[in-house]
Amino acid sequence: MTHHIVIGAGLAGAAAAYSMTARGEDVTVLERHTPANDRGSSHGSARIFRYAYPDRLYTELVVRARELWDDLEAKSGTELITRTGALDFGDARHTDLLAEIFDEVGVEYEVLDPESAAERWPQFAFDTEVLWHPDAGVIDAETTVTTMLDRAVDTGQARILTDWTVTEVARRCAGGFSVTSATGESVEGDRVIVAAGGWLPDLLGDLGFPPAFLEALPTFEVRQEQAFHMPYRDADADGRPCTPWPTFIHKSGEMFTYGLPGGRDAGFAGQKFAQFNGGKVIGSALDQDGQITEEMRSRMIDYAKRNLPGLIPEPYAETTCLFTNTPNEDFVIDEVDGLVIVSACSGHGAKFAPLLGEFAADLATGSGEVPERFRVGAAAR
Repeated sequence: MTHHIVIGAGLAGAAAAYSMTARGEDVTVLERHTPANDRGSSHGSARIFRYAYPDRLYTELVVRARELWDDLEAKSGTELITRTGALDFGDARHTDLLAEIFDEVGVEYEVLDPESAAERWPQFAFDTEVLWHPDAGVIDAETTVTTMLDRAVDTGQARILTDWTVTEVARRCAGGFSVTSATGESVEGDRVIVAAGGWLPDLLGDLGFPPAFLEALPTFEVRQEQAFHMPYRDADADGRPCTPWPTFIHKSGEMFTYGLPGGRDAGFAGQKFAQFNGGKVIGSALDQDGQITEEMRSRMIDYAKRNLPGLIPEPYAETTCLFTNTPNEDFVIDEVDGLVIVSACSGHGAKFAPLLGEFAADLATGSGEVPERFRVGAAAR
């Protein structure tokens, strides 16, 4: 019988396993497919790491998370975040508020007028002032998952069960829980951490949460995002950019767009970008079809023509990814009666991964707290 069962081997689940084993706890991770598989939200080599939030809490949490990233990179000898810097602009991005929070928290930044920014980054077309923070970068999500799981397994206190579809979590009369798979296998443990991402809406009713807790949870909305890789106009023979590209957030009244160097996923030869929460709403990860729509493709080609002169506006690679959102985009990280939930992370959770693992371990072991804002089930507790 294992002490802790983690459902899901994406970034949050892998981080939970890593944090638990670092504390001497034993863990069994149950994964529906394989760790960081392309049906979920943690695959591939390109996720944005940034500090810019119009909300001081999240910026402070990024600072805490970065310390844990540094520690993980040092202990594993693996670079997980490539430093690129980040640009924030657009008439709805509120760069003045971002700058105010950076001043309060102590994050390095610079604000440039559109003309000065265009001189420094001619591959962009700016219509507002631009906030630049140099310590942002790109997370290799898949390598992060495998690194955390490998380190957890190396302690001798973790095992990973793949192709293991959870169908029920039930309380045992003798205490603890029994988790059953679609093939009738079972795993028993004292506590369960649910990090199921886009599968969460389909699973919720089978996880053993008390009715009052389920009623207190926000509505989870799963979107199938569509991202496009377009080639760099100024590139070497291998397609890699001659001029470094940062990540960016462009938020205007027309559209909220994010972008980043595409990395290994598309041969390092282009910028990956998408409309934030622009994909269709689906019931859960079970309903994804991986299809790119012609409407979205045309929209993003038009966006590139108007805003990204440094790209050739022709997608050479396309992909879908799942975002599981709460209505206010806050995280849900809570515990009730031995069950911990770490989801949803609302399309911006990757940068917090090692900190999410710490929060999960704190709740599972009763050794720490998480921000009360993320704990939604007070009545059930």
